[in-house]
Amino acid sequence: MERETKIKIIGTGIFIILLLSVAYLVYHSNKIEKNETIESVKINGNKLLSENDYLNFARLSDLSNNKFSLPVIKSRFEKHPYVLKADAKFINEKEVKVFITEKKIYGVIIQGSEAFFVAENFQLLPVFQNTKMFDFPVLSNIDKGSDLKSLRKIKSINILQAFKIIDASKLISTKILKDLAGINLRNGGDVVLTFSGLSIPVIFGRNYEAEKMVALEALLNNYSINNNLLAESDYIDLRFYNDIYIGSIQRVEM
Repeated sequence: MERETKIKIIGTGIFIILLLSVAYLVYHSNKIEKNETIESVKINGNKLLSENDYLNFARLSDLSNNKFSLPVIKSRFEKHPYVLKADAKFINEKEVKVFITEKKIYGVIIQGSEAFFVAENFQLLPVFQNTKMFDFPVLSNIDKGSDLKSLRKIKSINILQAFKIIDASKLISTKILKDLAGINLRNGGDVVLTFSGLSIPVIFGRNYEAEKMVALEALLNNYSINNNLLAESDYIDLRFYNDIYIGSIQRVEM
């Protein structure tokens, strides 16, 4: 009986010691984290803006008199219009690296003197002064009287049509996608495309986007831009399924 009592007392004592040790370690680690100052924040995954632009937006360019937690840093970056998600991690005791995933941009819309990005989720994003511009196609004549405002979503039949054309271009050829300069949606009419390096417009029409892109790529591969057939023509017409028309506009002298 006495032996069992001693064993219980020893076991209880060991448990109390372990509990106190854990409590001390938790308190000590929290104290260190609370007093620790971040000296450097680096960014990974940024393409649309420079590291400094993102740091300025997150108010993290000057860390001399501030102490931040990882959740605060993550939250500040995710408030940026271009950022889909962010994750912040300690690289060492004084340095934090933020891994950001930017929203996927499909095109650019220009309204008056203001330009917007159109993101994958149909959201309009502002184009900032220092934004790096890539080969995004310009979408025009989307909807009559449409009121475009930053951070709003602009999901319509015409926007969906533009997205289908961009997706088809991406699927068929990276060169076709890169050269796609403009998508004129003509307020619901036959879509007209323009390509860098091609001086004549492409009357694309609507529907059968992938098939038409395959036909267009084959045409451009078989006929160089300097070929007489294209050089002497005024347009390429893809509106008719399985048929390509290369035509000229008849000019009547008065």
